Amino acid sequence: MNWTTPADIKAQVQRLWNRGKLLACLVPEGATRQASQDTTPNSSGLQSRKASQFPLTLPLRRPGPSDLSRRFDDARAWIKALEEHEKPSRGLGYDIVWLQTNNRQLGRNAVPSGIIVETLEDALALIKKKCEAERFAQLANETLKAFPQLAPWLQRKPLKLLCHAKEWARVLAVLAWVKRHPRSGLYLRQIDVENVDTKFIEAHKALLGELLDLIVPLGAIDASQTGVKNFETRYGFAIKPPLVRFRILDDRHAISVLTDLTVPADQFARLDLKIAKVFIVENEVDGLAFPQVPDSIAIFGLGYAVRLLTPVQWFEHCDIHYWGDIDTHGFAMLERLRAFLPNANSLLMDRETLLAHRSHWTTEPTPHTADLKHLTPTEQHLYDDLRCNKLGNRLRLEQERVSFGRLNSALKEM
Repeated sequence: MNWTTPADIKAQVQRLWNRGKLLACLVPEGATRQASQDTTPNSSGLQSRKASQFPLTLPLRRPGPSDLSRRFDDARAWIKALEEHEKPSRGLGYDIVWLQTNNRQLGRNAVPSGIIVETLEDALALIKKKCEAERFAQLANETLKAFPQLAPWLQRKPLKLLCHAKEWARVLAVLAWVKRHPRSGLYLRQIDVENVDTKFIEAHKALLGELLDLIVPLGAIDASQTGVKNFETRYGFAIKPPLVRFRILDDRHAISVLTDLTVPADQFARLDLKIAKVFIVENEVDGLAFPQVPDSIAIFGLGYAVRLLTPVQWFEHCDIHYWGDIDTHGFAMLERLRAFLPNANSLLMDRETLLAHRSHWTTEPTPHTADLKHLTPTEQHLYDDLRCNKLGNRLRLEQERVSFGRLNSALKEM
């Protein structure tokens, strides 16, 4: 027997709840419509603002004519179970739609042909969600009073509001602060909202981002910055400044006796050290161990962040040398540097150095295979051999495995 049971009816209504369809009935249809418009009050205090969704007609699997003849007792028990759980018996719930049948053996009989859930209140009673719906209605009304433009979001994601019900007041407080202070330029730590700390905002960036996109003027949003990682830059908050670490390789150019410094990238761009050579070293330890070189500095530990050096105009008067791993990503980083420093030279990233250190070869986990446009012909040939595995499978020579004697020899030849 595969006839619809009271449990099946509840499951159908539960699926509507799980999809947010029932709670969406409590939200105004228009994004700017006042919360008091288009409402139909009922005895529970809930107000359905999409009355057109009710009554709900639910599908019903029922006995066919042959079932009524062959399994009359089973059909009668099925009808009795439906009647015991319908609205006239329980006060709230579903109503049965009856169909009069005429069977030659059984005569005229009334058989359920459909199920109707008349009101939102009936639907909530079936799945015991009245309290949750009342809580949602309260929070939705508070939200719409402050931010009527969030109505479409509440319609699409009502269960998300319920999921954050305990902290919703704090969420609204943060939204209100940001709306009053668009692109404040402050750190998140500086937001002064009662009962809200930095950790709260950090933990709710994804949710806050969804809502801020709807309430903050478009001109106050940097649309090029997306995702949780770029939350601060998207909405105009201050971020931890990127840093550049460098060593002055000639004590004559020390800054107040300091030769190993880490400074914000924008401050580094404003330095003018009157030097002749700049060595950009991928590995941090190699940067720390880099030999003394007259009128030179070594910048290290940037990796793909070499783009931080783009604003450094005083590089125009320096010889630039890049020393990275001999692998596909090492050449990709050199490519990125050459995009804004086309005259940069590579250091110890040649085939001779690679072959001289065969015993130190390792495997590159995820090679870079895209075409590169800023390599010299010799570099391009080696890069192609590496990305096509002509010298070995995913071959790499990390720069810290290159002998220091070879580095000293290369520096002496400059």
